[in-house]
Amino acid sequence: MKLTKSAAVGILLVCGSTMAGLAQASGLPQSPAPAGAKAYIVNLKDGDKVKSPFKVVFGLTGMGIAPAGVEKEDTGHHHLLINKSLEGPALQVNIPADDKHVHFGKGQTEAMVQLPPGRHVLQLVLGDHNHIPHVPPIVSEKITVIVE
Repeated sequence: MKLTKSAAVGILLVCGSTMAGLAQASGLPQSPAPAGAKAYIVNLKDGDKVKSPFKVVFGLTGMGIAPAGVEKEDTGHHHLLINKSLEGPALQVNIPADDKHVHFGKGQTEAMVQLPPGRHVLQLVLGDHNHIPHVPPIVSEKITVIVE
């Protein structure tokens, strides 16, 4: 996956400055999520055909957005999972930072995504100030896009 230059720089700055702390943070408690909070992808639906790069707009109801490292009740920041899922114990520790788990720790609410042709599954996961999913986890429905 390829992001626009400004998105990539922002992600690298946030991830790079916090990676040492994040490696040790997996034992931290999870933040509670309010009842009814939902994450969703605003502009795409399951089965959409897109040309790369394409925009993904992140939606969130029942909570607010705060950058990584900012501890504020009922807030978090988005992570875009590409052809991956988080289940079981993986929903209780830091979300990895790689090309399949893209962090938006500056509080971004959209991104330009570049993927190779083919089918790709996208899902949003909201992480708290430590990149740990909330309890209960705030995840979007998975959608498949076909990159032409």
